[in-house]
Amino acid sequence: MTNGWDASRRAYADAAAWLVRAAALVGDRWERPGLGAWDVRALVGHASRSFLTVEEYLARPAAAVEVASAPDYYRAVRALASGPGVVQRGRDAGAALGEDPAAAVAALAARVVRLVEGCDGTELLTTLAGGMRLDAYLPTRTVELAVHGADLAAALGLPPDVPATAAREALAVVVDLAVADGTSGPLLLTATGRRTGLPPGASVL
Repeated sequence: MTNGWDASRRAYADAAAWLVRAAALVGDRWERPGLGAWDVRALVGHASRSFLTVEEYLARPAAAVEVASAPDYYRAVRALASGPGVVQRGRDAGAALGEDPAAAVAALAARVVRLVEGCDGTELLTTLAGGMRLDAYLPTRTVELAVHGADLAAALGLPPDVPATAAREALAVVVDLAVADGTSGPLLLTATGRRTGLPPGASVL
């Protein structure tokens, strides 16, 4: 594979390690507000699905590529991502982490990062949106780890210091979506200090 796969694999591993470090700092705050309807446990549970889905989807090889890129994946699953089932899946994933959620997340991350390290990116897997190659799907999981890692940091009062590798990959996906959706102007104005924020509820995901 090209250096693009190596960079993507590194970004995912770095984002995973960052989430694991943040989860280790939760202490007794698992029931504190996390994000929206989620407490911290459910937020971490939802983020942990960025490991679980890679493992599950690799176990279900696809016959052909139906979704070509990470932005295409997000466009395909937008309706599902905003559905009521997302909240419950996060809660269920949080509960599944058991009595020591931080240790469970660390073990899960280590297992799946090792799995990804053994791949070359050409693997065909069956995702929620359809058949994809791993090198196209993995950046979506890095986006999730970067964004929800930042959510967790905010909930814990920590700086949202997303690893540079993960931030670069996540922002590339976000920019592609913003350009395609015609929302790059407001994003540019916000990023360059020309406005104080995006409209309420605005999201490229």
